[in-house]
Amino acid sequence: MANNLRFQVVAEAFKKRPVDVPRPAERPSEYFGKYVFDRRKMRQYLPADVFDAMVEVMDHGARLDRSIADAVAAGMKQWATENGVTHYTHWFQPLTEGTAEKHDAFVEWDDGKAASEREQNGARSDSAEREQARTKFKGGMIEKFSGKLLVQQEPDASSFPNGGIRNTFEARGYSAWDPTSPVFIIDDTLCIPTIFIAYTGEALDYKAPLLRALHAVSKAATDVCQYFYGDVKKVQVNLGWEQEYFLVDEGLYSARPDLLMTGRTLMGHESAKNQQMDDHYFGTIPDRVVAFMKDLEIQALELAIPVKTRHNEVAPNQFELAPIFEECNLAVDHNMLLMSLMKKVARNHGFRVLLHEKPFDGINGSGKHQNWSLSTDTGILLHAPAKGDPTNPDATAYETLRFVTFIVETLMAVYKHNGLLKASIMSATNAHRLGGNEAPPAIISSFLGTQLTELLDKIERGETSEVRGKQNMQIDIPQIPDLIIDNTDRNRTSPFAFTGNRFEFRAPGSSVNCASAMIALNAAMAEALTSFKVRVDEKISELSQLPEYAAGTGHTAKFHAIVEVLRDDIKACKPVRFDGNGYSEAWVLEAARRGLDVEKSCPVIFEHYLDEDSVRMFESTKVMNRKELEARNEVKWEMYVKTVQIEARVLGDLAMNHIIPVCTHYQSQLIKNVQGIKDIFPVERAMRLSSRNQKLIEEIAERTERIERFVEELTEARRVANRIEDIHARAIAYHDTVCPKMDDIRRETDKLELIVEDGLWTLPKYRELLFIR
Repeated sequence: MANNLRFQVVAEAFKKRPVDVPRPAERPSEYFGKYVFDRRKMRQYLPADVFDAMVEVMDHGARLDRSIADAVAAGMKQWATENGVTHYTHWFQPLTEGTAEKHDAFVEWDDGKAASEREQNGARSDSAEREQARTKFKGGMIEKFSGKLLVQQEPDASSFPNGGIRNTFEARGYSAWDPTSPVFIIDDTLCIPTIFIAYTGEALDYKAPLLRALHAVSKAATDVCQYFYGDVKKVQVNLGWEQEYFLVDEGLYSARPDLLMTGRTLMGHESAKNQQMDDHYFGTIPDRVVAFMKDLEIQALELAIPVKTRHNEVAPNQFELAPIFEECNLAVDHNMLLMSLMKKVARNHGFRVLLHEKPFDGINGSGKHQNWSLSTDTGILLHAPAKGDPTNPDATAYETLRFVTFIVETLMAVYKHNGLLKASIMSATNAHRLGGNEAPPAIISSFLGTQLTELLDKIERGETSEVRGKQNMQIDIPQIPDLIIDNTDRNRTSPFAFTGNRFEFRAPGSSVNCASAMIALNAAMAEALTSFKVRVDEKISELSQLPEYAAGTGHTAKFHAIVEVLRDDIKACKPVRFDGNGYSEAWVLEAARRGLDVEKSCPVIFEHYLDEDSVRMFESTKVMNRKELEARNEVKWEMYVKTVQIEARVLGDLAMNHIIPVCTHYQSQLIKNVQGIKDIFPVERAMRLSSRNQKLIEEIAERTERIERFVEELTEARRVANRIEDIHARAIAYHDTVCPKMDDIRRETDKLELIVEDGLWTLPKYRELLFIR
């Protein structure tokens, strides 16, 4: 079939070769952060007093004094223009799961004041500018960037998802500079990370509530740290994400309207070979992919994204990239920037990157594991076991108690807000991934490992114990060194697993903004730690009245108060601990019995944002108020409806305008074949020789008739759902009535793909999408 686009793009894909990626002259450590206005460049381009003020803002949370904004803007602009920059933009993260930007040029009408203003603000000025300022020359244009433009701008808030907070007739919103996340250069544009809020003050983005959550957990954790370390003044949240993705040849991608429009294949029978041989995971990276990865890593490092790991993932054409962990807010920004960069670099290499959580049925989907931990400004990792000091057993006991405290209060947060954490990672796309093909189940539980489980059980029973550090394992091969064995095993199906010195939140999907899960988790942790401290202080006050503690012998009242509160919490959060197989039906029943959320409907799961416990937690930690939560849920339900609606429209179009015409064309060929056999052979023999084709003719007719009926039912289900005014009820209707019809259509089309002659099938098949590299 010479006119079949599928075979044209397949032939072209086989001809493609790796793109040559020039190796930079410098080492990675030398070009790291080349296009980022980091501290080194701040020190170079800002006056000393302004630099010191910025350090106070970035390191100690001091409020930014707008009086220094002009000096900062002048220094930024000078550095940027020296790197060929002509525009600037406020770069923010609206509730679209992407980023937003509006580019403005560094140009203003020349009024003769620019050079004098720059000198007043401490920035360098050349002689021509000074002369221009003296003569008050007016006319033409100059390049200018003021502190006002750096600090604040006014995007149209009504044009972004806002849950009814902003209307077209009251559209004003503000973007405000986040000085804790460095500005950076993309092409000819200076990008300024900002928050995005409504004129009335509500957050319309992910960054604003994330910053509030990070502040809340830092304060609560710092307060608890005073029990163990009196010199701790700040606690930082660390995040290390693992970005999974698929790469598909650009030509094959363009020949699949479903991939083009929805990011996933809405139909397609699985390949005879997919991932069952386990030969792709950690295998040799294909040459074209290696070139893409090299190019991506160079550009990421230039933007100070500390990428470290790259490898093949389990499914064919699936890969992973992971950085070194960073402070949480910066890590979130870097992940959003990287996803945008991946799409750009992939196209330069003839690929399209698929960030959808489940682009292909029957094989692994893509997640974004989020490795989360807390550390103090004195360098202590709060989720790490005590190192142990034989010469100071009391210090070791307190170190172990600190470790247990932060582990248990993390579990308390996950248990109390189990449904909310699931809602924070749920989406129409991630719902396809969870619960199958090595992805975590849609029940949030925590794996601790045998050693830590035994420790908590002993504390609950009032027994003493300790956590052993990493042990050595000898291999019975002389030339192989001893292995260092971790204190926990690895459970790949656990949604929230302890992995030695941090927790790995594995449920988030590959396309999402990391901030969604981090907002919920850190706010819940802040609440848990605050509650813990209140109860411990009360217990200390109570125990201090007893004679045995007043005497000051043995462990203090503080030590025993912490242990008693921990014992209560260990017992309370025990239902969330699960080290077994999360895929079993028995676990679903057991999880429900334990009070964990086992709901599967995405729109219903979103309701947990408005549970009274969730609202109380968000408001008490000052992360979000009820109005903001209600608005976000409106957005989530609306995004769910639109996602499924688009998929349903695309699927209906593919079924009626691609699948059925191809099938009926093949059916016509079969009919001609049967008629030809009857013309040549006697009736009885003709019937026998044509029986297979007659069965195929009948099966094609039956399946295409069912497809037509299902498409009509799908269209009607959408019409009925669209008439529902309440967006919550409409989302539920889409889940309950529209999605099942889509499954019905796919079942029929996938069967027909196996029947119809390969040369007639117009859509690239799984074997081509997954194995042409």
